[in-house]
Amino acid sequence: VVTSTPRGRTVVIEHLNKPADPSGDGGLVRVRLDLAYDGTDFVGWARQPGERSVQEVLADAIAQISRLPKPPMVTCAGRTDSGVHARGQVAHVDLPVAVVGPRPSANAGAQAAMAALAIDQFEFKLRAVLPRDVMLRSASHAPDGFDARYSALWRQYIYRVCDDRSRLDPWRRRDTLIYPRPLDMDAMNEAAGLLVGQNDFAAFCRKRVGATTIRTLLEAEWTRESPQVATLLIRADAFCHSMVRSLVGAMFNVGDGRRDLDWLREYAVNKVRGPGVTVAGARGLVLDHVEYPEDEEMAQRQAVTRATRTLV
Repeated sequence: VVTSTPRGRTVVIEHLNKPADPSGDGGLVRVRLDLAYDGTDFVGWARQPGERSVQEVLADAIAQISRLPKPPMVTCAGRTDSGVHARGQVAHVDLPVAVVGPRPSANAGAQAAMAALAIDQFEFKLRAVLPRDVMLRSASHAPDGFDARYSALWRQYIYRVCDDRSRLDPWRRRDTLIYPRPLDMDAMNEAAGLLVGQNDFAAFCRKRVGATTIRTLLEAEWTRESPQVATLLIRADAFCHSMVRSLVGAMFNVGDGRRDLDWLREYAVNKVRGPGVTVAGARGLVLDHVEYPEDEEMAQRQAVTRATRTLV
C-alpha cells in the first residue's frame, strides 16, 4: 500500500496491525490513544459488517486525516460490548512516520520538538473529525514495548444501577440501569467478597476457543451514590467476554433476596455457565480506567500477560 505525504514524498505502508518499527524514515510509529465514548449507539468496540462500531469509526477517522488508502488496525485495552460506555479506554495504532513524526529520543532536542508538533497536529485533526459520542482525550507516541491490550496491568469498570424507578435522574438514563427490586448493599458486598481473588470464572464468561477463563479479580465493592443509586467498582487484571455484567447479574440475585451466598458459592465452583445468572444490562457499565506499568516494564508485562494463566 502506498500513500503520498504533504511534501510529495512516498511512504510504503504494510501490515499496520503488526508491531511498529519506530526507526527509519518510512517506518511505522506506534501511537497511544486515550478515549472516552457513549456506547449507546454502537454495537461495541469491535468492527462488525454493516454495523456502527467504535473501532470502525476511529479507524475511518484516522484514515481520513492521515490520507491513508484504507483504515488502519486499531487495538484497544478492553473490547466493550454493545451499549457499554468508556471513560478510560486506551488503544494503539501503528502509523507512518510522515503522519505522526518519529518517536522522540531522550537526547534529541530538535527532533523531540518536531515529534511533539506532529503528534499535536494529529491529535487536533483527529479530535475534530470524530463524532460527538467519541472523545479523544489524548494522542501520544507510545514507549517501546507498549501494547494497549497486553501491556495493561489491570482494568477498572464502574457499574451504575437505580433500584427506584421513580427517582432516576432522566439526565443519567443512558448510563444507569433501572432495576425493578430494592437491592441490599450489604448482601451484594458479601457476594462480591466471595468472588475476589484468582479464580476460574467459566460460570460467568462466554467462552472463546483456545482462551482461558482464569482471571484475578482484584477489587469489587458496592456503594450508595444516593439513596436510590448504587455503584459497583470492579477491577481485575483482565475480564472475559461478558464477565463483568454476568458477575453483576449474580450479585443482583443475592442483593434482591432471590438467592443466597451458598447458591453463589456453588454456582461459581461448578464453573458452568447456566440460566441461573442473567447478564445485567449494558447501559450501566463504563470502562473507567486502564493501568500500565512504567515505560521500561512494558515489554516484560506483555510477556506475562501473553502467558497462559494457571490457578496458583
